Amino acid sequence: MTPGLPVPAPHRDAWLEIDLGAMRQNVAIIRERVTPAAVAAVVKADAYGHGIRAAVTALADVVDALCVATLDEAILVRQLTATRVLLLYPVPEPASADGLACGAELTIMSVADLKSLQSAARDGATPVALQLCVETGLGRGGVPLDEVVSVATIVQADQRFRLAGLWSHLASPEDPAAAARQVARFDSARRALQAAGIPLPARHLAASSAIFCGTAPGLQMVRSGLAVYGVLDESLPLAGAAREAAARLRPAMSLKARPVAIIDVPIGEGVGYGSHWRAQRPSRVAILPLGYADGYLRGSQPGARALVRGLPLPLVGVISMDALAVDVTDVRDLDRGEELVLLGEQAGSRISVGELARARNTIAWEVLSGMAARVDRVYHPEAVPEPSGSAIGAVPYKGRPTTQGPGKRVPTAPSDGPA
Repeated sequence: MTPGLPVPAPHRDAWLEIDLGAMRQNVAIIRERVTPAAVAAVVKADAYGHGIRAAVTALADVVDALCVATLDEAILVRQLTATRVLLLYPVPEPASADGLACGAELTIMSVADLKSLQSAARDGATPVALQLCVETGLGRGGVPLDEVVSVATIVQADQRFRLAGLWSHLASPEDPAAAARQVARFDSARRALQAAGIPLPARHLAASSAIFCGTAPGLQMVRSGLAVYGVLDESLPLAGAAREAAARLRPAMSLKARPVAIIDVPIGEGVGYGSHWRAQRPSRVAILPLGYADGYLRGSQPGARALVRGLPLPLVGVISMDALAVDVTDVRDLDRGEELVLLGEQAGSRISVGELARARNTIAWEVLSGMAARVDRVYHPEAVPEPSGSAIGAVPYKGRPTTQGPGKRVPTAPSDGPA
């Protein structure tokens, strides 16, 4: 077990370890890349599987804003912190009143989005901050370039709202030419607002990949998701200072388990449903209480590995809903008290998010966000030194180690941690 971490809840010998200190350090590294731009951390999808309550509590004092994708997420995050919250998708029309009341900055992608909010807004209330998402080439919705001025004019004329931001999202941040086309379109929206005499709101375009590839300007803010959790797309073309900075990111998530059984398998006998794997030699197999219902997908096989005393050993048989098997024949005297690592580091060896993504023919984002809620999260809130000159807050996170599983709630604000 990692020093300083609590023993996992005894109900199950499979858990995720989340290093909150690593997340804070990653924010500092991102700031180095984008200063003086503000940094927003994306905590949607349960903070990419890391646990939204703990992530918000750990990050609230070191970022300038927090980004979410759903109204429920926005309401929860607003309950946890006074830090700015940006809802990246429009509020459904029937929920307009709740959206207006939640205290988040709301995204407008169309005239229809704006009209539904206008219908629900009350006169005399504090103006609600709106952000215009501009369609620049992602093809996933947004205010068309030729409608940006008209939509912004309506917002400006309605005293119940204020124009707080203008943003877009890159389709191919790793491709300089494709990114440049979108940057140019986004800049044309800026010029159109200026020509119409509309005060420019804060603008943001770059997310994690663009921050490290340098394919979009930092402008007034960046929105970082994956990099906050210490991961980048391994195919990104990085060089020089960007490569060095990326190498300093610390993955925050590890997946670990202890065997519920260690069995002897004679030559020719099978393991798991369908007996798709049969022992070619007298074998010992460790059964771990972890499966596809936990987010460790069947598509991880063939090719998936587990670390046992730092040795990468193969998974065998098919992954079932609640169990998987590891060939531990080459490890002597393994007992049920030992930890096996399915994601993360052990004794100098590592299984990365990228490795799991390649095995499943998917992407890092899906690996992280697919971790199921039924897997206990064990949080390691160790404070990490922040680089000198960092723009982030100087107050370290000092919350106590804790777990979050079904029915377990991480404190919203430890007494000696961030508010």
